[in-house]
Amino acid sequence: MSAEQREVIIIGSGPAGLTAAVYAARANLHPLVIEGEPSSTSDQPGGQLMLTTDVENFPGFPEGVMGPELMMRFREQALRFEADIRTEKVTKVDLSERPFKVWVGDPDADEPTYLARAVIVSTGAQAKMLGLGEERLIGHGVSTCATCDGFFFRDHHIVVVGGGDSAIEEAMFLSKFAETVTLVHRRDELRASKIMQDRIRANPKIRFQWDSAVEEVVGDNSVEAVVVKDVHTGELTRLEVTGLFVAIGHTPNTWLFEDQLDMEDSGYLVTGPGTQTNIEGVFACGDVQDHTYRQAITAAGSGCMAAIDAERWLEAQG
Repeated sequence: MSAEQREVIIIGSGPAGLTAAVYAARANLHPLVIEGEPSSTSDQPGGQLMLTTDVENFPGFPEGVMGPELMMRFREQALRFEADIRTEKVTKVDLSERPFKVWVGDPDADEPTYLARAVIVSTGAQAKMLGLGEERLIGHGVSTCATCDGFFFRDHHIVVVGGGDSAIEEAMFLSKFAETVTLVHRRDELRASKIMQDRIRANPKIRFQWDSAVEEVVGDNSVEAVVVKDVHTGELTRLEVTGLFVAIGHTPNTWLFEDQLDMEDSGYLVTGPGTQTNIEGVFACGDVQDHTYRQAITAAGSGCMAAIDAERWLEAQG
């Protein structure tokens, strides 16, 4: 079978990718959005907002909106303008020549699945883990998603690791279910925004373990306790908990583009001017190239920019 040819292929479907789809579709570019697969941790359809509870800072929702609901509205709007959204996982790309080649399924197949005149990368980022082997207990007490798993910890004692807005949001949400939530942070102050700090300090269910790092996750089949270490004295403390929620940051999903697109040392794609990457006709938007703001609204804005950049570039190509 010959590869399907498209004007624009958008890889990823978070706020950036779906906003790009809306703008590209309205420009009659008939974009194809490859949104990822639900079973994958690195290309969750809908992006990180699918794992988020209340979104209170997205304009137009004065009462707030649940992350999954917001992303469903994004998706419905893209479909309204006839964007082609497919639930597939990109396994390989070749950006060495135009048209660009995109594979789904078998990356070793001789022929690509799709050809594209322009590509917009919006693959986002994924949660970092502690590196203590805690992955073995994901689904058995370890989680990176309070929205997904908080209900299962009703009346439990829980630890949340982190000190930024994400960690605060996780802890606040989990306090609706848990008996206690202990926030473990390696510093003696939070990095979260002032309003989030005020909220968490006023929550009677939330405790703080300052200047501490998780040293060990105890339990063979489920979480039984967490051992934390004082980063200054080395003293170890065992916290009897049944849940560990990790909220220590994210890694950009850029493995597909290694040795093809320019990246920072941290793995984030380099863009500029605008959303242009180092390869003409390839654009990037959202958290895959933004380690500064990392907000839904900025991701959506950069998705708009990428679609306009792609449209203008294609028009210039004739």
